[in-house]
Amino acid sequence: MKILKLSNFPAYLERAAVWFSDKWGIPTEIYKESMQISIDHKESIPQWYITLDESHSIIAGFGVIENDFHERKDLSPNLCALYVEEDYRNLSIARKLLDFAKEDMSKMHFKKLYLITDHEIFYEKCGWDFLTMVQEDDGGLMRMYVTDTLGYP
Repeated sequence: MKILKLSNFPAYLERAAVWFSDKWGIPTEIYKESMQISIDHKESIPQWYITLDESHSIIAGFGVIENDFHERKDLSPNLCALYVEEDYRNLSIARKLLDFAKEDMSKMHFKKLYLITDHEIFYEKCGWDFLTMVQEDDGGLMRMYVTDTLGYP
């Protein structure tokens, strides 16, 4: 398993945008635009990451963006779109991705990383702390979690 920071591997942009779009139902063009920004600005937000298997197929990925479509614009950056293909679940891949995100955000001098989710138990097991309920842009309420990045306890 290899985790790639898309800004360092721009040849994967098209494949990654299609893959994320298929998983989350957001238009490919939206992902491509955000991913291109990450490629053009390697040390800022947004950033996108993919995980490849031995045959170089994308099996997992996530992004880090300013705001994951919620009211708390002050709580940034936000981990988003974490997804692991079903055949690769329960192999600690998601946990490795979360650790990778913390490490990379620390290198970029972010002390905290946030996310919204309805998968509360998983993130708590991975060391994330419940912070607050936030209202999504569409009006629903979601749980927000926070973690310190590596190097910033």
